[in-house]
Amino acid sequence: MNSTDIRYLLFDLDGTLVDSVYDLTTALNLLGDELGQPRLNDNAVRSIIGDGATWLIKRAFGEEQYRREQLFRFLDIYAEHLYEKTRCYPGIEELLTRYPAENLAVVTNKPIALSLGLLKGLGLAERFKVIIGGDSYTEKKPHPLPVEKALEALGARPEEAVIIGDHHTDLKSGRGAGTATCFCAFGYGNTGGVEPDFTANDPRELLQFFPGITA
Repeated sequence: MNSTDIRYLLFDLDGTLVDSVYDLTTALNLLGDELGQPRLNDNAVRSIIGDGATWLIKRAFGEEQYRREQLFRFLDIYAEHLYEKTRCYPGIEELLTRYPAENLAVVTNKPIALSLGLLKGLGLAERFKVIIGGDSYTEKKPHPLPVEKALEALGARPEEAVIIGDHHTDLKSGRGAGTATCFCAFGYGNTGGVEPDFTANDPRELLQFFPGITA
């Protein structure tokens, strides 16, 4: 696939645009303190990120001990520490300057309120015409609906777009919607056996894949 044909970039958020593991670790450990659980380090949390906050809590403290109220408490705690240490990966801000906001979207499974809060806190929200969260529609990734909705809002054809993400849910969602796919191996997830069109082992490789447009 020729990346010069791609005019629209759809990004996952955590593990793709930003490295949020440190603030997720803080929130998870504060919840764990309340539950009497041992503390986890950043690497341990990095290894269990993926598939949403519910599974993050289950993997951290044990599925058999999970209660739904723990999810709500975790989200409340995380909202208070949303961008204390979270930062863009190297090269991401430069990549975003290569495309007008009208050609950029975020499609994440993170709740929309947290997604907007994080992007605004990092000064990135205005860089995207479209921001879709995991609770924006009735379906979330790996279902193609969020990507389809992003394409519709951007006025883009699938063959003009790529979804960039670090998880098989991104690849499956993009493939189902007919876009190109780019796997971010520097993030937290895995391909789940899905073969992407592009693979970036370092975030700065995205600058090579997607040279940008001026109009």
